[in-house]
Amino acid sequence: MTTRSRREMVTFKHPFQIRGIDRLLPARACEVITDEEMIKGLSFASLRRVATMIMVPAAASRGATMEMISIGSVDLSDAQRIDASAQ
Repeated sequence: MTTRSRREMVTFKHPFQIRGIDRLLPARACEVITDEEMIKGLSFASLRRVATMIMVPAAASRGATMEMISIGSVDLSDAQRIDASAQ
């Protein structure tokens, strides 16, 4: 199966939480990696999302250590919506 990874930066202006991560994350720009695979057998090119990960500061670190955590794309959208509506 053909797979591709997309990388994008997502900025949170307020401390935020994402379901599946058990701590409050600081306001910051985070890299989000989305893996997609080609759906075979169609008469046109189409991709399906198979994984979404976010790079966040490591839980037990005070330095520049980052960790990649698998999240749901809907959970990321919810966190972005909440951040945008916060004053």
